[in-house]
Amino acid sequence: MKILSADFICSAVRPDQYPRQRLPGVAFAGRSNVGKSSLINKLVNRKALAKTSSTPGKTATLNFFVVNGQIHLVDLPGYGFAKVSKTEKQAWGQMIERYLHEAKDLKGLVLIVDLRHSPTADDVQMYHWAKAADIPVVVAATKSDKLKRSELDPHLAKVWETLGMEHFPGDELIPVSAESGINRERLWSAISRMASL
Repeated sequence: MKILSADFICSAVRPDQYPRQRLPGVAFAGRSNVGKSSLINKLVNRKALAKTSSTPGKTATLNFFVVNGQIHLVDLPGYGFAKVSKTEKQAWGQMIERYLHEAKDLKGLVLIVDLRHSPTADDVQMYHWAKAADIPVVVAATKSDKLKRSELDPHLAKVWETLGMEHFPGDELIPVSAESGINRERLWSAISRMASL
């Protein structure tokens, strides 16, 4: 996709705070340190549209970005390693689940996992939350540039198996890299299909 514009719109924690502009939305979910913001920045060719941090768990709200005036990309709070209280983690979980179930314009989810490791229990839960809400999912397996070519297929097979993707044949698994931009266009194509652009 050719990026003509990419702008931060708002942060939200409740449905009444979601953007009023009705555009198809695609959400980005993943562990706190998996590189969601970096991948969003790579997708839109901007270095700091989505704020990155060396401190896992900095994103505590739903952050909405509009690209080309056509689509909302939504950065969800990271899960897993964030050094926050159990109460706060529960609040984030409820906020994310509410968005997945109640956002009328949500068309798909990009679930970001680290291809070097097996998906965590939190990754599996997020995937199944999305499927329970009947949301199409593209699994973006990041850090793929850190693996040898011979390691890619076995690691992709492990992600597919651990998440149970065989039960949802419409979902796609794409190896990507926020550093090198591997498969950036392929990921954009999958996002565009979910959003019917």
